[in-house]
Amino acid sequence: MCFADEAGQGLRPPKARTWSRRGATPVVRVSGKGSGRISLAAMVCCRPAARTRLVYRMLVRHPHRRGEKTGFKESDLAALLDAAHQQLGRRPVVLVWDNSTQHTDRAVRELLGKRRWLTVFRLPSYAPDPNPAEGVWAHLKKSLANLASCSTDQLAAHTRTRLKRMQDRPALLDGFIAGTGLVLTSLQAPP
Repeated sequence: MCFADEAGQGLRPPKARTWSRRGATPVVRVSGKGSGRISLAAMVCCRPAARTRLVYRMLVRHPHRRGEKTGFKESDLAALLDAAHQQLGRRPVVLVWDNSTQHTDRAVRELLGKRRWLTVFRLPSYAPDPNPAEGVWAHLKKSLANLASCSTDQLAAHTRTRLKRMQDRPALLDGFIAGTGLVLTSLQAPP
């Protein structure tokens, strides 16, 4: 079972609280240059008797570059699905994602129909509570808080590092699933 979601991050960092000496308010200086942005798509994948995995893709959008992708297209979503299928041992995949308009258009429906190993369930349009991928984004944004990146490439490098750290912590990913309140049990036949 795979839970998928998309997110993005700009050069302006998320705000967070921090410690400082009394009377010395810390200031994070952010360059006003550019409007670069990174777009992210991730899947939290779990199956019985296997460690939970995080599969993600990132698109970097630099400011003032014409013809550059502005977000995930159908081919990018297909690459993410195929990568998850490969990492899960080419077994059938149950995909759970929101009912966003980009997930319901004709091109995506055709793309999903070509993958016989894929079964899709949709959450309501905006339902962050039952989706563990939202926990990934919350954890990522918290780790990027007050980090003033100078360029989109630097932001992408920081983001990639933090996502790779999450990939190496299956217990953290299990915590994102537990945080949704979902109880995933294996459907095994009794002995």
